[in-house]
Amino acid sequence: MAPYAVISDVHSNLHALLAVIEDIEVRGVSDIYFCGDIVGYGPRPNECIDIIKRRCKVLIAGNHDWAAVGYTETEYFNENAMAAIEWTRQTLSDEHMDDIKEFKLFKSDPEINAFFVHATPKDPDQWDYLFSLSNAAVNFKSFKQKLCFVGHSHTPVIIEMDSAGNMSTAWDRTEMQEASRYIVNVGSVGQPRDGDPRASYALVSGAEILLVRVPYDVDKTQQEMAEAKLPVRLIERLSYGH
Repeated sequence: MAPYAVISDVHSNLHALLAVIEDIEVRGVSDIYFCGDIVGYGPRPNECIDIIKRRCKVLIAGNHDWAAVGYTETEYFNENAMAAIEWTRQTLSDEHMDDIKEFKLFKSDPEINAFFVHATPKDPDQWDYLFSLSNAAVNFKSFKQKLCFVGHSHTPVIIEMDSAGNMSTAWDRTEMQEASRYIVNVGSVGQPRDGDPRASYALVSGAEILLVRVPYDVDKTQQEMAEAKLPVRLIERLSYGH
């Protein structure tokens, strides 16, 4: 089986996305899957949508994507996130608004035995977070594939459940076991929140799942955000990865 990459939470950060795409291509990987939130927070939504449409085999909708096109309520968004969504709505072209409306809430690929969703396989339109092993145990019951790829929390982690129901976590890489199943949070391309400002994505090659970090030009993205008059808090957090 050919290696493949999974990306998520680009959040209109063009320079992070370009760096990740380049890293994937340098590794000789052609298949890329996308787990949602292409827009929100960042300054270059239209360009990011063009790239994701062109390069990704699967296009999943995230909560910021649905908020931008009016498919989900935004009362739970904080002030900065809401300001970014309002700016995004005014900035997106009609074509790209229509593109987002076509993104799927979840999708599976039988060829690689994988399920893709933005938040959780259980109740995917509720935008819940998967932060604990007890919550992971519930969500393992909501998909049948060997692998489930998610984003949403912006924190990369690999959760393994063996045939006896025992669970363990890995934060950088793991070797898949024949009898185990996995939930993989691929982290965020455009707004990491685990204390590492580098972009994050997942690479699957043979039995190995690797969580990859890629540096990018943070200053350039911050400059573009400032020019767009996006909230200062959103600009500053990119420097620290939280």
